[in-house]
Order: sequence, then structure tokens, then C-alpha cells
Amino acid sequence: MNKVILIDVINPRDNKREALERLEELEHLVSTYGGFVIFKEIQKKTIPNYNYFLGKGKLEEIFEEAIENEVNYIIINNLLKPSQIRNIQELYIKYMKDNHEIDMKEVDINIEFWDRIDLILKIFQKHAKTEEAKLEIELASIDHMGPRIFGMGMELSRQGGGVGTRGKGETNTRIMQSHLKKQKSKIQEKINGFKKTRELHRENRIKRGLKTISLVGYTNSGKSTLLKSLTKKDVYIADELFATLDTRVGKIWIQDSMKECLLVDTIGFIKDLPTELINSFKSTLEETIHSDLLFHVVDISDPLYIDKIRTTENILKELLGEEKYYKKIKKILVFNKIDKLNKEEFKKIKNNIEKNKIFKNKEKIFISAISKINTEKLKKITSKYI
Repeated sequence: MNKVILIDVINPRDNKREALERLEELEHLVSTYGGFVIFKEIQKKTIPNYNYFLGKGKLEEIFEEAIENEVNYIIINNLLKPSQIRNIQELYIKYMKDNHEIDMKEVDINIEFWDRIDLILKIFQKHAKTEEAKLEIELASIDHMGPRIFGMGMELSRQGGGVGTRGKGETNTRIMQSHLKKQKSKIQEKINGFKKTRELHRENRIKRGLKTISLVGYTNSGKSTLLKSLTKKDVYIADELFATLDTRVGKIWIQDSMKECLLVDTIGFIKDLPTELINSFKSTLEETIHSDLLFHVVDISDPLYIDKIRTTENILKELLGEEKYYKKIKKILVFNKIDKLNKEEFKKIKNNIEKNKIFKNKEKIFISAISKINTEKLKKITSKYI
């Protein structure tokens, strides 16, 4: 199993508890990927280091820890600039030369340096099953990694080309830019093909009067379990982040309104997802955009459930447009995993939700998808909107 060190930088005025929770989420991501965290730390800095994001001294401490423990990855819990990742790699080589008497030419970069998005993309690659999901991840990877590749080319240009000349690095950069641009165009063309097929299916459903319900929510909130519970559809379920990336569809019968509906599950959301990453998945997320009803699934046993509701809502507003999200699309808050709470815990959390102004006038229900508690009641509530 790969050994990993996690590190984050926070402003001294920031809440340390929230920073620790962010690191715990990153640790869960590492576990999902198949890694094991041996060390994690938070550095307090008013402004992150321009060259390395972390302080140079702190990085050298982490290098030594990594060398002693034969670490495979050092992951920084933020979105780093391409130049910062490159600078950290170069600092590591220099550190090895100065402190371990190894010639720079012989140093092998045996530790990989990732930011938060690198890790998320690796997990996406691990879980993607359909061709469309794989294409979307490839597109997101090019958007994220492309600037780093260009940066490497410009570094070569500075080393190999003089003033007023066209260096080898500059030429390589242009070749890479052209190659990635063509690659992106080909991928987008294939994704557009899937999009057109989905539009035809959607038009056919509308003609047949078939309504669509989309499952949305923070990753690992139990959406796939609810899909299986309501539709009897056999889907992959795991207690890990981003277990579902591909769109999964099942049929659900709403007895009270005598209608058959489609229930759609897709990628779960997570905090600090960059806009370009969300945009890469717009093709599969279009089912959410065109749904007649949303089941916003929430893990009620998670102490951070309110923060995760806000994260999901912010991403949905970005996808749907704020006006449509608030005024047009119908939503039911489905508080899931009540089976994980004892009676006193459930009573306390439910009372807090009922009293909280942010949930006022919102349709809500408390269920356990895995134990099928109140799932039939959810169907009854659904009949009011479908």
C-alpha cells in the first residue's frame, strides 16, 4: 500500500477545527485511492509561499520525514500553480544533493508531489467504467495538467534559448499545446456524440410523459444505496468517496400518482471542486439539469452535514443557474442514514433541523436507504411533485 504524507496551509485566523476536518476528508480520499497516511500536518501562514505554497523550511522537514518512512506521495490539500509543483520537485532534488550526498544527476524523483485535484482525478480514473466517464476524466486531466506541461516547456526555453532566439523549450511548448488542443477537440467531439444520444432519449421520454428524478448530494451520502432500494437495480455501492461516476438509471413506480418515473444517480459532489472539473462532467450531469424533481440526499450521521448541504447547493446553482435552482426546480431534502444514530441522537438532530431557518418551508424526510426506513413514505411525498 502506498505511503502518503498530507499537508495543508491555513491562515492563522482560520478555524483549525475546520482545517482538520478538511485534512480528514483528504485522508478519506487517500484511503479510497488505496493509500495509507503516515503523517499529516497543518502549517499556519497568512499568505501561502509564492514559490512553494508551503514554507521552504517546512517542506525540508517533510522531505526528511518522507525519506525516513519511504513515502510514495506528498499531497498538499489545495490547488497549486503548475510552477509551485515544479519548484517543490526541484527543491527536493537539491535537498537530496545537499543533505544526502547524492549527485543531482543520479537523483530519481521517487516521491510524487500532488495537489488535491491530482488525487481526485486519480480516484475518478479508478472508478470510471463507461467510455463517456473515461472521456470526461481525460478532458478534466488535460485541463488540470496542461498548464504544468506548458510550464515545463517554458522552463526548457529559459535554459536553452537566448534573448531574441527561439529555444528548444519554446518549440516543445508549442508542439505540446497544439497536441493537447487537438486531443481536447477529439475528446469533446466524442462527448458531444453521447450528449446528442441523451438528448434524443430525453425527447422520447417527454413524448411518453415519463418524468425524471435525479439523486444529488455530497459524495458518500448514500445516493447509490437509495437508487438500489427504490428501484431494485443492481448498482455498485461502497463506503468510499466517488464510488459512482457514471450515470445510473432505474425505474420507480409512484403508486399515488400512478406514474412510472426514471431515477437517475450520478457523481457525488465534494468541497473545493474547481469550476473546470465540474464543467468536464456537464455531459453526464445534464440529466440533473433537465430533471423534474431532485432528491438531495444528505448523510444525517455526518457532523458536517449542513456544510455539505451548502456545498451541494452551490455546485447545483453553478450547474443550473441560481434562478432555476431556487425558483423552478423542485427539491426534496432526503436525510439519510438515520440507522447510524441512536434514538437520542436522532431526536436531537431532527429537532435542530426543524428549528433551523435554512430548512424552513423545505420539503424534507428522514430515511435509511439501506434499512428501507421511510422509503415508501418518500414515494408518497414524491407523488405531490410528479
